[in-house]
Amino acid sequence: MGTGPFPGLKCGLGVLLTTYPFLVPQSWNSTAIKVEITYRFVALGNLNEDEDVNSIWGNIKQNIQTSAKESLGMHEWKQHKPWFDEQCLAFLDQRRRAKMQWVQDPCKSNVDNLNSGRRDVSRHFRNKKKEYLIAKIEESEANSKINNIRDLYRGINDFKKG
Repeated sequence: MGTGPFPGLKCGLGVLLTTYPFLVPQSWNSTAIKVEITYRFVALGNLNEDEDVNSIWGNIKQNIQTSAKESLGMHEWKQHKPWFDEQCLAFLDQRRRAKMQWVQDPCKSNVDNLNSGRRDVSRHFRNKKKEYLIAKIEESEANSKINNIRDLYRGINDFKKG
């Protein structure tokens, strides 16, 4: 069997990180991540040899993900819908709760509650999107009237791209 911090495998940490460079992309602070991962692999050194290889790889994957999360932090997602706000989140949460009630007890009142929740959420989203689009059109009209061509075409391209 292998030696080093994980005896069930035939490769060491250096081989793992050089063979699979996608584990640590170049744009990250790879030295901090490598150090953190090394410490976590040392903790894995006390594994039993009769342990399943899949569980060992699962531990390795979890250690790499935890180390990257602690070193880099969480990635903030880009918001693709500028009209989406906290009120929309509240409506989504209301719909999710109604669906969970329906899954737990599929009676007629829960079905009606779920359908009305879906209608309310769809109506709210439709109105929010309409308000946003009206504001963007008014902004484009104002840019056109004051000959602000750059912002006008930026708004037009936003409409084209969705």
